[in-house]
Amino acid sequence: MKSPVFIIVIAQLFGTSLWFSANSAADDLIRAWGIAPADIGLLTNAVQLGFILGTLTFAVSGLADRFPASRIFAVCAGLGALGNAAFALLADGMGSAVPLRFAVGFCLAGVYPLGMKLVVSWVPERAGAALAQLVGMLTLGTALPHGIRLAGAGWSWPAVILVSSGLALVAAAMIFRLGDGPHLKRRHDAPQLRLGRVFHAFSGRDFRASALGYFGHMWELYAFWTLTPALLILSGLAGPGSRALSGFAFAVIGIGAVGCLLGGWLSQRLGSARVAATALAASALCCAIFPLIDAWPLWTKALLLLVWGAAVVADSPHFSALSARACPPEIVGSALAIQNSIGFAITMISIQLGTAWIADWGTAIAWLLLPGPLLGLLGLYPMWRAGR
Repeated sequence: MKSPVFIIVIAQLFGTSLWFSANSAADDLIRAWGIAPADIGLLTNAVQLGFILGTLTFAVSGLADRFPASRIFAVCAGLGALGNAAFALLADGMGSAVPLRFAVGFCLAGVYPLGMKLVVSWVPERAGAALAQLVGMLTLGTALPHGIRLAGAGWSWPAVILVSSGLALVAAAMIFRLGDGPHLKRRHDAPQLRLGRVFHAFSGRDFRASALGYFGHMWELYAFWTLTPALLILSGLAGPGSRALSGFAFAVIGIGAVGCLLGGWLSQRLGSARVAATALAASALCCAIFPLIDAWPLWTKALLLLVWGAAVVADSPHFSALSARACPPEIVGSALAIQNSIGFAITMISIQLGTAWIADWGTAIAWLLLPGPLLGLLGLYPMWRAGR
């Protein structure tokens, strides 16, 4: 039998391919439906809003800790696959597309945070490194629709999107068969899971520090992923609708998986807080420099975007590991879900502003993202100073 962590991370790769499936077809949707580029941001935010309300539901109700994480994951991945397929086959404009993308986001609330809980339930002693693999797969899952589009250059946009639905169904079957790990089982003397019990986690100093770092990180992360194709076009690295654009977008987003794996390896030597702080500092530097590179050679622009893509997500698994360690074990699933919910609410603002303003700001849109990693560093300061 394959290791549980291997099965979970592959399922995460397949399941989270639903997240940006519509973005891979952005050019086709703009032409077919006569919509504006800012409407692609609206479709992305529909997924984000669904995810936010889904995670909030799981967290506040305690559902994330009342039922086996593997069962929640399997059901939500299956339902997300159906919602994504409906978008590909039935949507004919923004009126039908937005609610379907919202439904996909709601289902993803049972995939991403519950996948993290599954990892902790199997290998709590090396959660930082294992979660780095999981978030690496989330990153590849985010990039995967661009890769599918590149590989199937002659396919229609619904066909590209339907591949993600098929992968999500495979993910559901894998996790259903695996089940939950032996850890994080409720103690007989654990407090009852009352409505809103999760908010108790914020009373802990370490959980607050980790959560604040995560919130700053999230201001930048999903806006960067959403804007990646536009940044590539503005940099002169690829033209609109080209195969080069799909290839570069897959590389810039997908290299984040390498950043996650490297961060996971370093965390075993330096600690998760210091790895997270280093990644925040690196991505802040990329935000600051990017608008100043107009005269640089193309290869240096590509290199900067690849470094940015690696750094922007390398800190993410460590916020989850630090938060899971800092809260009572009986509410780990709910605590990770509420942290995700608030973090993704923040992404809606930066995504909407970024997609609305990029036409006027050009490459200077990177400075809109800069406050995120800077404030994240400030929030995480008590933990990385202590070397945790």
